[in-house]
Amino acid sequence: MDCAGMERSLHTKQPRTKIYYCHPYSSWECGSNENANCLIRRFIPKGTAIETYSTEEIQQIEDWINHYPRKIFNYRCSDALFREHLQKLL
Repeated sequence: MDCAGMERSLHTKQPRTKIYYCHPYSSWECGSNENANCLIRRFIPKGTAIETYSTEEIQQIEDWINHYPRKIFNYRCSDALFREHLQKLL
């Protein structure tokens, strides 16, 4: 994996993003990541090769996750909140 490349802009090659990593077997360091993994595991069991899923299947899983109501958002979905905040910028 090209971690250094992921931190640079594709166009300017200048640093753009900082990537932070959690320590292995320290799930308390990455709560939102663990929650996302649980949602994904509803569709893709651990140990299953993701290459066996089509782009359309992955997109359906992604759409389901983005429309899943979350307690932290007062039972609203992240897609609705994203669109709401995007409208404020326009």
